[in-house]
Amino acid sequence: PLRPIIACINGPTTLISKFLNALLAPVFLTVVRETTFINDIDVIRKLEKYVLDGLFQSTTKFIVIDVTDLYTMIPREGAILALLRFLEENSYQGKIGSLQIDSIMKLARLVIDNNCFVYNNTYYKQSRGGAMGSAFTQVLANIYMYYWEQDLIKYTTEHKGIYGRYIDDIFMATNQTAMEIQQQLKKMMNKDINIKITYEINTSVNFLDITITNENGQLKTSIYHKPTTEPYILPFTSDHPRHIHRNIPYAALMRAARLCSNVNDFNSEQIRIDMSLLLNNYPPKFIKRQFQRFFTSNDAMPVWEKLDEAL
Repeated sequence: PLRPIIACINGPTTLISKFLNALLAPVFLTVVRETTFINDIDVIRKLEKYVLDGLFQSTTKFIVIDVTDLYTMIPREGAILALLRFLEENSYQGKIGSLQIDSIMKLARLVIDNNCFVYNNTYYKQSRGGAMGSAFTQVLANIYMYYWEQDLIKYTTEHKGIYGRYIDDIFMATNQTAMEIQQQLKKMMNKDINIKITYEINTSVNFLDITITNENGQLKTSIYHKPTTEPYILPFTSDHPRHIHRNIPYAALMRAARLCSNVNDFNSEQIRIDMSLLLNNYPPKFIKRQFQRFFTSNDAMPVWEKLDEAL
């Protein structure tokens, strides 16, 4: 189904929204660094540390939680109260930067109370949540979620698990039983009527761009491609500087090397990259040179030669 998104480009509160985001986002990220995933590499690093700490076992399960329509479902007053609490807890002498808390709150209300748009020659004003195209909406939603997730963070910490969130996607790893996990998640589902979640508990899950698997106590990771993903990239015929085209296969191979824990999965991804490049009119000789550049610069030519032999 289609979902309307308010772009908010050149809207009356756009500059204020960007200012608030620039002011508050660094503070928020500092506070939540230990429980926030920056990207898929960050997820893998935390999983590898979990293994090194001796906590990853054959009983380890993964939980993936999706928060439904986060930006548009947060309540106005609830979000404002969460923001005020966050500012009071993380301000210095009643200020964030050079601004008093009261000034920040007034600007925040100005932004969320004036999300307007036109559809079919009729003006509408958003009455719930924030506009997805507004920079401030993300940090406000994140702050609201920050207080909601504390019980889940505490639960995971007490049971020596992993917890991390990337906006509206949550990943957990724990050795608790499926029933114990479900009991905790049911509590979270009843905690706030505004936060609706769906979840999956399994020994193999997809999170962000990774498939994470527990194979009898061994951690395995590979690249996850959504079913709707199309194999289209910047065409070779596009009028871009040639170094842009050269960097595309290199970056794709580097990503595969970082996310795939098994050489066979890496090889499958390499073939996929090759096919995608060919589909977008990259010459075979050009592709081969860029592949060779990647393996040479990373001292991995023997690996490439063995993979070629396997083909």
